[in-house]
Amino acid sequence: MTELDNMTDQDFALGPIDYLAVEFPEARMNGEGLAAILDLVDRGLVRILDLRAVKREADGTFTEIEIADFDSDGTLDLAVFEGISSGLLDDDDLSQAASLIDPGKVVALLVWENTWAAPFVSAMRRVGADVIASGRIPVSDVIELLDALEVEEVEETAAAEEAGAQATT
Repeated sequence: MTELDNMTDQDFALGPIDYLAVEFPEARMNGEGLAAILDLVDRGLVRILDLRAVKREADGTFTEIEIADFDSDGTLDLAVFEGISSGLLDDDDLSQAASLIDPGKVVALLVWENTWAAPFVSAMRRVGADVIASGRIPVSDVIELLDALEVEEVEETAAAEEAGAQATT
């Protein structure tokens, strides 16, 4: 029997699990941006479950790239990420991700837990609630909508000011 077998729902609270596939042109992965991930981990907001990368070869096959050696010089550039693997990503996932990119490019797959949400999820479980829907709104869609709302507000303000000016004359 493992420690997990002895845990109750109250003991074992997981936050929502998300994933991201990021394409890098011409296999140029230098680790830039991973400092932001480290910051989120250090602050306890996320927990990295898997981080794997593959390069798509000219013949359509793919080669897994060691996450900690981005420039393939044999030196661990980001040793902190070496060996991060929960087992949630398998070779089929890598193959599917590689099929999304052109030969010569790299795709990195990141799976993380939103640990900040674990207490909320646990509280909802205790009262019998279930998540019945979840999703993402692309940032570009949010920006487009906010821009449209701002234009609409400016137009309404201008119309109201014009109506007010006409009423006083």
